[in-house]
Amino acid sequence: MLKCLKTRTIWGYFFVYFFIAFLVVVIDQLTKWTIVDKMAVGESIPVIENFFYITSHRNRGAAWGILQNQMALFYLITIAAAAFMVYYLYKNRKGSRWLNLGLSFMLGGALGNFIDRLFRKEVVDFFDFRIFSYHYPIFNVADSALVTGVFILIFYMFAEEWKGKKERQHGNL
Repeated sequence: MLKCLKTRTIWGYFFVYFFIAFLVVVIDQLTKWTIVDKMAVGESIPVIENFFYITSHRNRGAAWGILQNQMALFYLITIAAAAFMVYYLYKNRKGSRWLNLGLSFMLGGALGNFIDRLFRKEVVDFFDFRIFSYHYPIFNVADSALVTGVFILIFYMFAEEWKGKKERQHGNL
């Protein structure tokens, strides 16, 4: 019985990360649907004047508009990356929660933009920041989740490296 409960807990953790990815996709798609439904392309609503706007924008490329109209490439890359993340989440289901959290954010972000590319043939972006004289590229919830996931993974890698160094130092004393 105890082994069964332990297994359930491990699988429960595994599915928690898929739920996080699912929530990212849902929030991303709901916000994009709202933008498409309520705003014309190019329309901009100031939230904080001269700093933050909600701007209805479409992107047929990747970040900063690179690789415009390369949908087949984006499909292949996203499918490969998502498969890798699902595999690694499964493989690491007993491991680091930070690693799994980072992967789940990245998976949700990748799938959110993939859905746009698949059904709209473009990605809906709307977070529009203007920092001093720099107009930052417009982005969305999926992009934010991808970046958050990458930062979590970077944090995890540095923490693991620091932990390893500390263990090696104590082992040499």
